[in-house]
Amino acid sequence: MPERDVVSWNSLVSAFLVNGMFHDARRALVSMMRSGFPLNVASLVSVVPACGTEQEEKFGLSIHALAVKVGLNTMVNLANALVDMYGKFGDVEASMQVFDGMLEQNEVSWNSAIGCFLNAGFYGDVLRMFRKMSEHNVMPGSITLSSLLPALVELGSFDLGREVHGYSIKRAMDLDIFVANSLVDMYAKFGSLEKASTIFEQMKDRNVVSWNAMIANLVQNGAETEAFRLVTDMQKSGECPNSITLVNVLPACARMASLKMGKQIHAWSIRRGLMFDLFISNALIDMYSKCGQLSLARNIFERSEKDDVSYNTLILGYSQSPWCFESLLLFKQMRSVGIDYDAVSFMGALSACTNLSVFKHGKEIHCVLVRRLLSGHPFLSNSLLDLYTKGGMLVTASKIFNKITKKDVASWNTMILGYGMHGQIDIAFELFELMKGDGLDYDHVSYIAVLAACSHGGLVDKGKKYFSQMVAQNIEPQQMHYACMVDLLGRAGQLSKCAEIIRDMPFPANSDVWGALLGACRIHGNIELAQWAAEHLFELKPEHSGYYTLMINMYAETGRWNEANKIRKLMKSRKVQKNPAYSWVQDQDGNKLQAFLVGDG
Repeated sequence: MPERDVVSWNSLVSAFLVNGMFHDARRALVSMMRSGFPLNVASLVSVVPACGTEQEEKFGLSIHALAVKVGLNTMVNLANALVDMYGKFGDVEASMQVFDGMLEQNEVSWNSAIGCFLNAGFYGDVLRMFRKMSEHNVMPGSITLSSLLPALVELGSFDLGREVHGYSIKRAMDLDIFVANSLVDMYAKFGSLEKASTIFEQMKDRNVVSWNAMIANLVQNGAETEAFRLVTDMQKSGECPNSITLVNVLPACARMASLKMGKQIHAWSIRRGLMFDLFISNALIDMYSKCGQLSLARNIFERSEKDDVSYNTLILGYSQSPWCFESLLLFKQMRSVGIDYDAVSFMGALSACTNLSVFKHGKEIHCVLVRRLLSGHPFLSNSLLDLYTKGGMLVTASKIFNKITKKDVASWNTMILGYGMHGQIDIAFELFELMKGDGLDYDHVSYIAVLAACSHGGLVDKGKKYFSQMVAQNIEPQQMHYACMVDLLGRAGQLSKCAEIIRDMPFPANSDVWGALLGACRIHGNIELAQWAAEHLFELKPEHSGYYTLMINMYAETGRWNEANKIRKLMKSRKVQKNPAYSWVQDQDGNKLQAFLVGDG
């Protein structure tokens, strides 16, 4: 341009900001000042909010100082932008200093102050500012209400939230997209899914935030099928799911073990170029891990950016699989790449140590937890209880248990299960009774623990009594309860009773139940019932080599070689292989833990 003025410079700065080119906008503003053009409110009012969004705190402070120097800081539009900027920096004190120093305050000023407290998590102050706003006769608008409602959710003020809803209806703001989105979220989080759905359906205009809020809340309230339907409806309406949509719905796929839907979402993320979004890759790793597809989870992990969540998700996934040694390798790798451990990392590593029976390594992790003052963490305390009870170190487990100030149901269940597993049945029963005295209600796992203790002790009548007690307490028997009863009766040789229980179950028996029956048949040499159990197990767990091997051995022991060969051929046709066994060796200094596959040499 042959001649430039303040307007042309301001237009250039604004154009850069509109296109997300913050650094170019900053350079243009500096060039404008160096060229001798005076700054006005328009020059700064667009740059200040961008400083907050881009977290350019140093430059934002410079702009504020410059505004004070040229006397623009008292202008209401610029002051509003400064309140908002400091709020985005998380500097509540500076934000309130600007707000309190304003000569006049309008609705935007109050909204910026309320937004500052909301972003900082000071929900009580959000409510205080809202009330103060009314005292100053400033009428709250849709932005005010959409900021207030999330704060009321965090404060648990459902009644006040409904009052705000009523106020929005009187002011004809209830169908404003920002207010409606906040209302949907509020009602869903307070457990009123029906009301949330009604508001959502009544919305004339919906944006991606509206859809995401409804989908997220359906998933959080266990309505996974409805969430899947809504994703389909969202696309039919012409709204394109974004990364937040996918992150919301992938946990539903994991919870329902819906691998097909999970793969569809994965494919969709690839087509949309979202695969390398860290939140999506972490959600995919979690989904595939929980669906038992650890090779796919690992593939995504290796190809993606990684953070502590990426490592923790895979560490936990491997820790509950036949390949749990990978948890410890990833745990070690995590530290080597400079990512620090947190409680979840330690939980996964302890679980892997427990399942691998590498109790020495588990003790070393315990020492690290003590040094980091994390051993009292409730989830980690329970992981340590699991490690020591399964390792037979009941004295150590008892010491940890007694140090837990607030024992939860899982703490008691782990101890009951541990003592029962190691034959100290009386202590297991004593703990079961003491648990009730501690003010805790039994859950379904409590009864699994006590039934397992009965099974280990061969106490059939007592097991039946506890099973009846559970039903009387309106705890519906689940697969594992039936598996415990089959194991209990099976060990006692009451195989016909086992068969009767399985036939009378209100739902088809799973592999735990059939596996318990097969184990009992192995003990008592009942080939006929074993065949019945094996038929179901080969159907339910076709990849599990142990069931095939057990049947081959039973047939071989009774000289039924043809049947044994048929099972071998079935294994071969299904490409079933035994899970390889691993050994662990630790060097003399205790620094290196190495896994060796059987056959390595």
